[in-house]
Amino acid sequence: MFGWWREADAAARRALTAAMFAWVLDAFDVMLFALVLPYITADLGLTKAEGGLLGSVMLVAAAVGGVAIGRIADRYGRIRGLMLSVAMYSIFTFLCGFAGSLATFVVFRILLGLGMGGVWTCGAALVSESWPAAHRGKALGVMQSGWAIGYAAAVFVAGVIEPRFGWRAVFFVGILPAFFTLWVQRSVQEPAIWTATRVRAASPGLSALFASGIGRLTIVLTLMNTCTLFAWWGFNLWLPSYLKAAPEQGGAGLGGAVTTAYLLVMQAGMWFGYITYGFISDRIGRKRSYVSYLLAAAVLLAVYVTVRNPTLLLVLGPCVAFAGTGYFSGFGAVTAEIYPTSIRATAQGFTYNVGRVVSAAAPYLVGSLADTHGFGAALLVCSVAFVVAAVFWIWIPETKGRALA
Repeated sequence: MFGWWREADAAARRALTAAMFAWVLDAFDVMLFALVLPYITADLGLTKAEGGLLGSVMLVAAAVGGVAIGRIADRYGRIRGLMLSVAMYSIFTFLCGFAGSLATFVVFRILLGLGMGGVWTCGAALVSESWPAAHRGKALGVMQSGWAIGYAAAVFVAGVIEPRFGWRAVFFVGILPAFFTLWVQRSVQEPAIWTATRVRAASPGLSALFASGIGRLTIVLTLMNTCTLFAWWGFNLWLPSYLKAAPEQGGAGLGGAVTTAYLLVMQAGMWFGYITYGFISDRIGRKRSYVSYLLAAAVLLAVYVTVRNPTLLLVLGPCVAFAGTGYFSGFGAVTAEIYPTSIRATAQGFTYNVGRVVSAAAPYLVGSLADTHGFGAALLVCSVAFVVAAVFWIWIPETKGRALA
């Protein structure tokens, strides 16, 4: 089972370790906000729509940061881009602990988002270029699984710290990932394919993403990812609030302590979804695995937001997380196998993060609908987004096994 790990060299394994832990820490910092959002809105007197706005501005900034840092990664290296991203989101997560108004929070969330957007871009390029084609999906699945670990760590930290020290202290913990950049600088090497490409030619600009023969794919990939990110952020940012909210507000009425336990259980499903997707996509192909996960997510989420029985929610939660997040492990492989090295990080940054511009409407839209129709009805919008994402795969080719150019 682990023979694939030994088939890569030590440099590739270190690259995967660095990318995975950067993604763990990214999830940790970002999800701290979702977990303390109910306390922030209560303390600062914010409406659900204003709380959703804080999530939306972060996603817009992440889109800008992902594209910009993707260009930095193509020009100056995957490692430098990764270190810059981690340092930025760590510092500004810490500063969120000092926010005393909606305006101040907006500024810190924007600056945090700029760094957050670059982590996946740089990590996906680093892993894609370091691992052999036969195991690229598995390696990216391991990297993506870091999100579930980071999310679970955030649930644990928020659950322990917030009741004792308040929501501000939760953000202060977010500075810790900044120290991770010191290990990356000392231990991880740039992929050989990027080094060789840099010697041969300068990195082209964004216009190369829309060149003849590849422009339509850039548009379709961006639209597909827009829908998946819309569904993911709309559901996951408001999930803690949904589970805690009273039934008359369209919520599950579980309370704070039980919600923490349910979220930890869901992360187990999320982690297995990420890991198994890599093995499945390396076996049956990128397209079939992606569409299967998306359609399963649409059905499971639609069921999940209509039940109120605590036992059913506990059982369904990991299933929703498995299908509703696992497909993310495949996006890095597909884009790596479509675009050449000279624009790979730029392309991954563009197609992944521009999708966040539209998906940034999800937290605000779901929050607004929750104010008027309750959480259950509001979250069904995310189920529809999964179906639309699956439709876009009609125009995306199978790329399994392609050697990187």
